[in-house]
Order: sequence, then C-alpha cells, then structure tokens
Amino acid sequence: MTLRATLGRHGNGLGVAHLWAVFELGSSIKRPGKLSEKKRWAYPGKKPKTILIVGVTGAQEMAVATALLRPSPEAGTPSPYHVRALTRDPTSRRARELEAMGAELFQGSFYDMNAKQLFMSGCYGAFINTETYTVGEEREIWAAIKLYEIARRTPSMRHWIWSNLDYGSKLGNYDPQYKTEHHDAKGIANDWLKSQPSFLGDKLTWTSLTSSVYMEMQNSPLCDPLNIRPDGTHIFASPIQNGHTPMIALSDLGWWVRYTLNTREKTSGCELQIASDWVSWDYLVQAFQEVTGKKAIFRRLSMDERFACMSGHNRPVASEKKLGDGSTTVRESFSGFWCLWRDDIIKRDFDWIRSTHPNTLSLADWMRQTNYTGIVGPYPLKNTEDGKGRIVHNKAVTSLL
Repeated sequence: MTLRATLGRHGNGLGVAHLWAVFELGSSIKRPGKLSEKKRWAYPGKKPKTILIVGVTGAQEMAVATALLRPSPEAGTPSPYHVRALTRDPTSRRARELEAMGAELFQGSFYDMNAKQLFMSGCYGAFINTETYTVGEEREIWAAIKLYEIARRTPSMRHWIWSNLDYGSKLGNYDPQYKTEHHDAKGIANDWLKSQPSFLGDKLTWTSLTSSVYMEMQNSPLCDPLNIRPDGTHIFASPIQNGHTPMIALSDLGWWVRYTLNTREKTSGCELQIASDWVSWDYLVQAFQEVTGKKAIFRRLSMDERFACMSGHNRPVASEKKLGDGSTTVRESFSGFWCLWRDDIIKRDFDWIRSTHPNTLSLADWMRQTNYTGIVGPYPLKNTEDGKGRIVHNKAVTSLL
C-alpha cells in the first residue's frame, strides 16, 4: 500500500509537567554478547521507547537520531524516544557525537547474524537503512529479510521502518538503462516487505519511507559544482538534461521518521513516498544564484562526458567487492541513476507531502539554513568521509568545464 492521502499531524499527547527520572550514566557501548549494565535516560514519569537505528553513523541515520532525541516541540517535554545506535566503530567521530546527544551505542554490523537478536532485544521500534555501497545488492536484500524475520520474533518490537528507495528497474518497465543497484536492492526488499502483514496492538507494524537524493549531496562529488572558473562562475554539470530529481533535506527525513513512529495506526502497512523539493539542474542553479549571489551555469553533459569527470568509475559500486569480480560498477549503477532522473521516471505528490509536513524545506531554504556556498564539505556520506567513496572527481577533466 502506498500512502498518498493527507495525514493529520499528531503530537505525543504530553502536555503536563512530570517529574524527571534520571539514571546514572555508565558505559553506553554495547558489544555482541555483552550488554552494558547501566543506561541513562531522562524522561517525565516513564521510560522512553527504545528505537534501534541500523547504520547509525551514515547521513540518514545521524539525522534520524537527532530528530528522535530532540525534545517534543509540541509540549516542550523530553523526547519519548531513546536511541540504540548500531555502529561498527563506536570510537568514530560520528558515533561519539551521537553518544554525547544521549544515544546508546551498540558495536556491530547489520550483517552479523549472531548479534541481531541481541541488538534488537528490548526495542520498541527500528529504523533500518542497510548499505548497498558496502555489501552490494544481493547481500543487502538477504540481510533486510533476515533483519525483519528477527524483528518479528522479538517480543518487544512494535514498529519496523524500512528506509527505501524507488525500485527504478520496475518503474522503468525493467528497461536495463534504468537499473540502479542501490535503488533496486531497496525496492526489491520493499516489495517483499509489502507481502508481509502489518499488525497493530502488541504485534509488529511495518512502514516504508521511500526517500531520494539528499540535498546534502550538494556537498559531495555527485551534485556539487564540478568546477569553479577563474571568474568565479560555478559549473553544475550533469547528464540529467531537462529532468528532475525529488531531493530531500536530511532534517525533513528525520521529521518523517518521528512522524511515522508518532502515527503508528495511520502509517501501518504504508509506503510513504517523501521528498522536500522537485529539482531540475536549471532550478538548482537558479536557487544557488539567488541564495549566494554567486554566478553559476548548468552544463548539460552526455553520459560519456559525465563519467570522464570521474576517476575509478570502473570499480564495483560496493566497497567490499573486488575489481573484475563481475559486480555492478560505479558507471553501470550511476548511469541508471541519471537516466531515472533524466526521464522523470520517479515522481512525488508534493501536495500531500506539504499538507502533511508544512515546514518542508525548499532547496533555497536548505541552502540558507546550511549556509551553502558551493564549496564542498563536510561530506554527508560516511564512506566518502572515510575515503571509501565511489565517486571521485577527475580534476584534469573537470577543470576544463
């Protein structure tokens, strides 16, 4: 089921003063087979619901954790949610930032079958964003199904939120030009999820959130200006031609996750197709010039020209794969990605989106809010920050644009 009807906004119903229960802070890092003995929470009168976030130091998950831990805006009370953050490296900068915000760290991987039951234990809900760029399509689909199966067996679990992308191949009538590995992997898993019942009461509800390109990707080699000429003109170059991509601000994505948890009955068994703005590259350039006052142009490129601007596009798109092993390459996957946007294969209902979330950011809003200047950084994606990014500029080519 795809949710398109207008949904009402709900608060958490907490509008009166309560006593806070504050528990001693001990080690908040959990490891497979060894749970920390002490936890900490501050909440008026009752223990908050624990939400597991898988892949927590990625771009989406950092935004989701921030949104869930934020005090309730309607009532000014502490959040009704506690975050359990699954991370491979609890000593990383991003993990420590989450810990400082009050998240509970659990060391492990979404692919660790032996630890899955342990890191879900006691959780009310889960936000699951598996990583195609690490393990590849086949392993991601398998892991998604196994994670769901374990959630169904976990007595405390009530709400499963799948972080989804549009199934590009299916939307494009399985024309191979639209095959995009990271879209198809999530879309296939989402189709499987739709075959499962979605319960209310004391059983497991599922909801999928189908998002898209982050606005924060303006700070990455995918969507940033490929060159800044000596006269200061910023060159936004792409093979998108006259097409569009539904972009989402990460803060909006975090809002949607919290909204979904707050409205379990309305979102049960639904796919919410979300975004913040409908972006063509002409519109991107217009917004950039309006907000920054800097000169910019859109260069329409062919696919060959765009991939000439990238180094290593013959590498596997998944970082754990090996060159020459037959895996989908960066070029193969991102050719499909650009074709989806070029041909406007993916759509959104922005009337429904904005009626549900009236404070949705436009691209210009996001640029103002983040003081975007066209200078790349900080990187939104953890793989890029860690030097494992699959898209790298070929400066010998981009400098000529």
